[in-house]
Amino acid sequence: MAVTGIPTNRTSIDLPIEVSGEILQKTQEASAVMQLARQITLPGNGAAIPVITADPEAAWVAETGAKPVSNPGLDTKIIRAYKLAVIVPFSNEFRRDAAALYDALIQRLPNALGKKFDNTVFGGTEAPGSDFDTFADLTARDLDDDAYASLVAADTDIAIHGGVVNGFALSPQARGILLSAKDENGRPLFINSVAEGAVPMILGARTYQSMGAYIHGNPDVVGFVGDWTQAMWGTVEGVQIDISDQATLSYLDDKGQAAVMNLFQQNMFAVRAEIEVGFRADTDVFNSLTSSSISA
Repeated sequence: MAVTGIPTNRTSIDLPIEVSGEILQKTQEASAVMQLARQITLPGNGAAIPVITADPEAAWVAETGAKPVSNPGLDTKIIRAYKLAVIVPFSNEFRRDAAALYDALIQRLPNALGKKFDNTVFGGTEAPGSDFDTFADLTARDLDDDAYASLVAADTDIAIHGGVVNGFALSPQARGILLSAKDENGRPLFINSVAEGAVPMILGARTYQSMGAYIHGNPDVVGFVGDWTQAMWGTVEGVQIDISDQATLSYLDDKGQAAVMNLFQQNMFAVRAEIEVGFRADTDVFNSLTSSSISA
């Protein structure tokens, strides 16, 4: 259920600081991008980031010859915070069990925020503004025929563009493809042992799973690889939590029809979680991973 609304009054329900902090921590754990990219503290009005567009170049000189002067190319990008939010309604019976409320918040809200942030960075959701980079138009590598060769080709392409592969963001669908990849002797390529059933590292680089890394298409996008030192994300104040039992929420019901929910009338309350977050990257040092073999 997609829910939107503006609380008119806050109730006496307050979340302890440690619970709000745990929600931010679990949002980061739910986001592969937040775990792989560099985190910065982001001012409310954004920040200018210096970007190196060309390296200085050295030259050989004679013993008493004049030393060469070479200036690096520099540019700036603006990283700006955009608001990402979700509202989750609960019945008033949750008030009788604070532990259940906290557990529901910690489990549901971080996943919603982390998944949408990742899916936006990966190009599955339209960017919130022009100062938010996405991976919508990367060089694609098909994993269906020869997964290992495709990953090596991605590694080579990223190196040609001045990057060093240091991380993979995989959807659960990509995990299945890579777990099925075998060498000529039938041995799995991307797990240490069959018993582990995981993909801990690929080509010596760490891997993280994200539900947001899957984008249905022709072919489907199932993951991303790149130099994550050249990507950064930042938040202004972390995850903000508000609670109300007096709001009227507009939402789409199970049939996709517009509906209205009055919390006071229905003995409910709603929790709103929002985060102001931004993302910037050098998209030349990233490749996407695709597959046409996944059933719809």
